[in-house]
Amino acid sequence: MSREIEEAQRLKKVDACISQAEGQMAAKDIYGAFKTIDTALRLDPTNQKLNKMMDNVRPQYEQAEKKRVANLDPKEKIKEQGDACFKDAKFEEAIKHYTKCLDSMSDKASELAIKCYNNRAACYKQLSNFDGTIADSTAVLQINPDDIKALVRRAQAFEACERYKSALQDVRQVLGYGVEKVGKASYDLCNGMQHRLNKVIQQLKN
Repeated sequence: MSREIEEAQRLKKVDACISQAEGQMAAKDIYGAFKTIDTALRLDPTNQKLNKMMDNVRPQYEQAEKKRVANLDPKEKIKEQGDACFKDAKFEEAIKHYTKCLDSMSDKASELAIKCYNNRAACYKQLSNFDGTIADSTAVLQINPDDIKALVRRAQAFEACERYKSALQDVRQVLGYGVEKVGKASYDLCNGMQHRLNKVIQQLKN
């Protein structure tokens, strides 16, 4: 029965994605349609209707993406190269691009700089370079103290480095914003971390 319910929920999500994508295509929202169809295909890779829709949308998406990249600022192009490497799990290459982009900027507090710091921190985390993760997340938080991704990422890195009190401080800050602001996934993650960290800190005291 549990499997039947899960299957029904999966098919319901796929149908909802198809309806959403059809609306996005009608509104000429190619980026939105591509993302929605791509999400649905992960749930149902062999769905003929979805594959047909993707065959229609993909050329338009790729053309729009080429045009968008061609019009980017040179610094943004470097960041895009880093993003492409990150998607391909080439984290060390991605770090080089993000570093190059940051080195080319005089304003380290710009929106582009924050994205590079956040993305490079994510790369460092994947490579278990937790000091790098902490440094870049801290750079983001000095500019934007409410950046949820940076707080969660830094908390995880602090925990990995056994800096439990610092990790707990970041986790409590995230939880203090409430589930509506941070999202259920991040809230649940931090809630679990809080229980674990409290237990570890108490054990160390004893």
